[in-house]
Amino acid sequence: MDYKKVYEEWSTNPFFSEATRAELLAIKDDDKEIKERFYADLEFGTAGLRGIIGAGTNRMNDYVVAKATQGLANYIIKRKKQSRGVAIAYDSRNFSPEFADVAACVLAANGIKAYIFESLRPTPELSFAVRHLKCIAGINVTASHNPPEYNGYKVYWEDGAQITPPHDVAIMKEVKSISVQDAKTMPKEEAIAAGLYEVIGKEVDDAYIAELKKLVIHQDCIDKYAKDIKIVYTPLHGTGNIPARRILSELGFENVYVVPEQELPDGNFPTVSYPNPEAAEAFELALALAKEKDADIVLATDPDADRLGVYVKDKEGEYHCLTGNMSGSLLADYEIGQTKATKGLPADGCLIKTIVTTNLVNEMAKHYGVELIEVLTGFKYIGQQILGFEQKKKGTYLFGFEESYGCLIGTHARDKDAIVATMALCEAAAYYKSLDMTLWDAMIQMYDKYGYHVDDIKTVTLKGIDGLEKIQSIMNTLKAHTPREIAGHEILWARNYSNDTATNMRTKVVLPTGLPNSNVVYYDMADGSWLCVRPSGTEPKVKFYYGVIGKSLEEAQKLSEEFGKAVLKMIDNML
Repeated sequence: MDYKKVYEEWSTNPFFSEATRAELLAIKDDDKEIKERFYADLEFGTAGLRGIIGAGTNRMNDYVVAKATQGLANYIIKRKKQSRGVAIAYDSRNFSPEFADVAACVLAANGIKAYIFESLRPTPELSFAVRHLKCIAGINVTASHNPPEYNGYKVYWEDGAQITPPHDVAIMKEVKSISVQDAKTMPKEEAIAAGLYEVIGKEVDDAYIAELKKLVIHQDCIDKYAKDIKIVYTPLHGTGNIPARRILSELGFENVYVVPEQELPDGNFPTVSYPNPEAAEAFELALALAKEKDADIVLATDPDADRLGVYVKDKEGEYHCLTGNMSGSLLADYEIGQTKATKGLPADGCLIKTIVTTNLVNEMAKHYGVELIEVLTGFKYIGQQILGFEQKKKGTYLFGFEESYGCLIGTHARDKDAIVATMALCEAAAYYKSLDMTLWDAMIQMYDKYGYHVDDIKTVTLKGIDGLEKIQSIMNTLKAHTPREIAGHEILWARNYSNDTATNMRTKVVLPTGLPNSNVVYYDMADGSWLCVRPSGTEPKVKFYYGVIGKSLEEAQKLSEEFGKAVLKMIDNML
């Protein structure tokens, strides 16, 4: 692509708005910025689009959104599914409502009805709405937990999960085959008059909340102990505020305190630089309020409310951060354990996790006698497993989660659901209170039962064109040269998911990984520790996930710290 030529086209062609052309003319003397914006099309990948907001082919804007939607429409029409419509939701980010409207009008111009939410809604509710309305697809305008300058566009298929093969590849092909000027559109008023633009809201909200309530196991414990539990919650300026508070209120939790500075939607996220519940700064205001109110639980959802961050208070009054691995394991143990205790587990019950998620749940699955299924990183692969259970009429979904603070209880949605996780965690707090335990006590009890697994992640951010090249260089180096050991932990198996090989480093036996090709390297250590390296699918980062096992929590934490230092040294050597 001749980026200068494309820049000239966008800067001068009246097809593009006056505001777009003015924005681009303002950078006419900045060749580096022009190149960043136009050296490629913003990739429509397996997770849809995600990028910095602005004018250009490599940015999130009306034209890129319209092109993506036209590609989706072309695919739907080729499959003769246009009569079923598409559900559209959006979050609190800048331009999210505008991008949602652009998508709706493109669909309408193609004769496909758009069901668009009246205001911002969480990702899991969009996933639910696709199936509830019997749509062929769904669009969610969100950049999840990315910094404020980003926005994104996720595509869902009729099962309510993000697109997976063969749909993802086919839709990507359609999007790549057209230009931004090929997208059809029509005025919103005409789309409404033609019955191709329908606003949705309360009816779907009520149905979604009703599904969550069906998943409660111990309403008796909530009725008895909810009044004694104090909860601090922050939606981090995002979509979780109304649904999270509604479900807790309707179940009977009275003492819910919302962080006032972060309660209202705001795409600039003024109180945090990075609206991610994985980041410590996201909890600064919430923890201050928690200490003021003497809260038992502190919860934060990301802007599209699919991820949940958690702090819990112990009996001494100290607050402990639960990583996604910790909170996911805690919820898995509660949901599966209490399902077994109250009605028994199905013979074909399954616990699903991604390959970068803690191995603690491997031991949990053995304890409960349920099947453990590992999938590639991305919750859509967990959704894909649920669809497979339905199609084969074999396999019962019990719980699924990934280390990045996302889980799903129930099958009402097919994506991470921080609203149902909020509900379940507060229910678990009431249940454990009936046993005179805190959630932290339950966490320690779980370590005692399944082993002291400590998991962590190191992340390297490498932006721009040069950054992409460095990320790929790191991956190529690791695939070509497997280390003998890391921090004294001998590597026993080296899995290269890009060529479906798992190599025993002692015997040189090579087996298939059993999973689809992916740009991922995974090392199993002889002592049960592990390391997995993969580029982020949504950010300019390469991620190093790892886990260790100790004879005590203190020992495991020390081993994890040493392992992390060795990983950072390895990264420095490669850069």
